[in-house]
Amino acid sequence: MTEEVPGAAEVVDVVLGALADPMRRRLLDLLAARGEATATTLAAELPVSRQAVVKHLAVLDAAGLVSGGRVGREVRYEVRPAALDTTARWMAGLAADWDRRLARIKRVAEAAERDEGGSHGV
Repeated sequence: MTEEVPGAAEVVDVVLGALADPMRRRLLDLLAARGEATATTLAAELPVSRQAVVKHLAVLDAAGLVSGGRVGREVRYEVRPAALDTTARWMAGLAADWDRRLARIKRVAEAAERDEGGSHGV
């Protein structure tokens, strides 16, 4: 099974919840591409209001995916990779678990096929 980092399950739950919304994924993509941006700048590229962008950014911030820092009168947001890295490690561990299980099923099936083939003189 995958190794657990203390608190990792909670991080993964919050991150996956935040990323379940397509608009939040789009915002994260835009921020990753730009490095940093304000809610106003982001809203100009999306079919939603600045207020909607701010609400989505608040969810991403609560999930640890972005952080906002005040620069003068603006709040500039940027991607914080730690929570996403934790989630990616969890997903990679889950994929590795399934790969091991599928490899075992394949070995069992191939052994059964050899045994069956050998008993029929094929």
